[in-house]
Amino acid sequence: MTIDKLGPAGKEVQPLFISVDPERDTTSILANYVSAFNPRLIALTGTPEQIRAVADSYKAYYAKYVPPDGGDYLIDHTGFIYLMGRSGGYVGFFPPGTSADRMVEIIRQYLSSSQVSSHR
Repeated sequence: MTIDKLGPAGKEVQPLFISVDPERDTTSILANYVSAFNPRLIALTGTPEQIRAVADSYKAYYAKYVPPDGGDYLIDHTGFIYLMGRSGGYVGFFPPGTSADRMVEIIRQYLSSSQVSSHR
């Protein structure tokens, strides 16, 4: 994970994960999921209305998709990682496929200017 590659500077970054499937993502499911990545990763959820409001504020797409065969629904969603400043303001984003090395390079620039912590 990028936080690990930052070394000691990673302590200056707080990674967050926000569920876009609050109907299935209980707090215990989210806790189990994020534990596979980094012990500092915090998972957030809320009501469907709260999640929609957050997604809309970041122009993040997600939608429930029910397969024609009637199987379990899926969630189609964007996979951006957002970079936020210490005050909570938007700084930028990493598109899907951005390498951890590239994220480290960019985050280090912001950390050196004392502006950023990372939110997903």
